Amino acid sequence: MQILKYIIKRILQSIPLLIIVSLISFFIIRLSPVDPLAELRLNPSVSQETLQKETQRLGLDKPIIVQYGKWAKSFVKGDLGITSNGERVSTKLKERIPNTLLLTTIVIFLTWLVGIPLGVIAALHWKSNLDRILTVLTSIGMAIPSFFFAVLLLIFAVKTGWFPVGGLTGSDFLEKNLFGQIIDITHHLILPVTVLFTISLAGLQRQMRANLLDVLDSDYVKFARAKGLSEFDVIYKHALRNALNPMITLLGFEFAGLLSGAALTEYVFQYPGLGRLILEAVMRSDINLVMASLMMGAIMLIIGNLIADILLIITDPRIRRGNV
Repeated sequence: MQILKYIIKRILQSIPLLIIVSLISFFIIRLSPVDPLAELRLNPSVSQETLQKETQRLGLDKPIIVQYGKWAKSFVKGDLGITSNGERVSTKLKERIPNTLLLTTIVIFLTWLVGIPLGVIAALHWKSNLDRILTVLTSIGMAIPSFFFAVLLLIFAVKTGWFPVGGLTGSDFLEKNLFGQIIDITHHLILPVTVLFTISLAGLQRQMRANLLDVLDSDYVKFARAKGLSEFDVIYKHALRNALNPMITLLGFEFAGLLSGAALTEYVFQYPGLGRLILEAVMRSDINLVMASLMMGAIMLIIGNLIADILLIITDPRIRRGNV
């Protein structure tokens, strides 16, 4: 019941954030001199009636604040409009959001599965050759721009032919059985996952190492050792638990970072995700698609931070007592 109250409280707190994000995004896009319906007007499959409805829905002949009000009202009602290609915006989002969630979920899972143990190992072998090697490798991972790394892997895939260089599925995807379809999707995910995993792993491993080193130097850990507790109990029952709490806090920020980093990675590999959709919509000045994509992205980030906060409350009773 306490956690439910906290969730409701955080959801209510996120509403002003969504309004601010929508205001900033809408005004920046609408201050652009480009006609948001330019491509729609040039599309021969779009009727004049559809153009007139979109013009009235967005209020393009009215002041910008009125335009924002019309857009916000339509968004709340679930009317996201149509893209410059004449497609429903809601249809495009339904196609892309699951793909981005699949990519980011896999990357976060692998990053935590590998990064946390490596951080613990580096902290327990502080200043050893192993620690130095891990420090060098993570420094390289943090220094490589995701876009540059993605281009390198793309060139590698083209030269070797070992990996597909675009999309999420092959042309014969529907002809395969369930196992074959899973293998096909996995094969297409290897390159984008590798890029995002490498960049995320470096920061997570170094943060875990720093947290555990800080906890191991605290007074209560020294006291536990002085009482004669085994090194296993000191590290894994006391120090590690407290070192993990700040990592859970970073989970929401990691989700946000992955979404922003995934945009360029998705674009390089032509991955059908939300990040690539936003980039393409911005280049076309497709106001309906840009605004809907940005809002969906903001909602996903808020959900990611909410999940991190809930996990932190569950794992740390002190925070639960202080927040409820």
